[in-house]
Amino acid sequence: MKIAMIGHKRIPSREGGVEVVVEELSTRLVKKGYEVDVYNRKGKNVQDKNADKANKKIKDHKGVKIFTIPTINKKGLDALIYSFLASIKALLGKYDVLHYHAEGCSAMLWIPHLFKKRIVVTVHGLDWQRSKWGGFATKYIKFGEKLIAKYADEIIVLSEGVQKYFKETYNRDTNFISNGVSKPVAREANIIKEKYNLEKDSYILFLARIVPEKGVHYLIDAFEKIDTDKKLVIAGGASHTNEYLEEIKNKVSKNDKIIMTGFVQGEELDELFSNCYLYCLPSDVEGMPISLMEAMSYGKNCLVSNIEENMQVAGSLAYSFEKSNVNDLADKLNQALKGVDRKDENEISNYVLQKYSWDDVISETEKLYKNRNN
Repeated sequence: MKIAMIGHKRIPSREGGVEVVVEELSTRLVKKGYEVDVYNRKGKNVQDKNADKANKKIKDHKGVKIFTIPTINKKGLDALIYSFLASIKALLGKYDVLHYHAEGCSAMLWIPHLFKKRIVVTVHGLDWQRSKWGGFATKYIKFGEKLIAKYADEIIVLSEGVQKYFKETYNRDTNFISNGVSKPVAREANIIKEKYNLEKDSYILFLARIVPEKGVHYLIDAFEKIDTDKKLVIAGGASHTNEYLEEIKNKVSKNDKIIMTGFVQGEELDELFSNCYLYCLPSDVEGMPISLMEAMSYGKNCLVSNIEENMQVAGSLAYSFEKSNVNDLADKLNQALKGVDRKDENEISNYVLQKYSWDDVISETEKLYKNRNN
């Protein structure tokens, strides 16, 4: 079968969970004999500026053919222009399936639908809930959501909450297929020792995009309420949220126990996961948090907000606090750092690696590609 992937920013990249999923799906499908074309989005790589020039030259990644689609690097317009042009180009590709990712980019699926193309959509979360969007962008994302419900041949969702939402809102059945996680590479603290003077178990790690819905501002406020020798490491770049990023930088500027690394990947990322004492994800909104799954794959104890998407991943193996509640976060952070009810690292790692297998994700996705009953 020949598959097109549309809706992410670019691969190879760790700019967000969507990019991780598209890369994992595409490369693993190619290994199984599929022909997969991926439609990257041209434009400035806001997370990893060093990779920008290299990515523009990539035509093939692990057997996946890459097309780069021009767009305008402006919030609210880049996805619209990119997805329109990608959808038009994909019509010429003789694909068996067009697989769209995310609600905004799926607003253009009406184009291949007119030509009776088979369309599968992965809804990575209810994107209109994210605080970086507003006005026209929010309405456009909801428009895309309605078209998904009406025209997609198959819809993949990453949480039971979103599955329930589509059923209650649109009376549309969806397929719950979780993300996967790969076996981690454990590393000693070498790069992070040299760059940030970090030792094993000496810090709390927040690793996510620096956007309001990830809740890093709650974590900073809570961290400053407690008495600890551990440092707080904030790793990640902005995503059309430069004003918020500057607010966070100003917020931490006078606290030498808080370190902001910017975007990280590769061995440095492995080291940060491998050596943290606690991983914290205080988000208000999530799709299916890959960074949380990755932290757990390293066997790390985690502290998360009690939203459904986080609890679905972590179960009883993570500390949790009431969403948006800084005082509760501070209390739970204090407990976690004192080792109260600390979980076994092997138990955490084995649980997440067994429950969230990419092989299972690929198998279930293949069924939707081939299902012609609807």
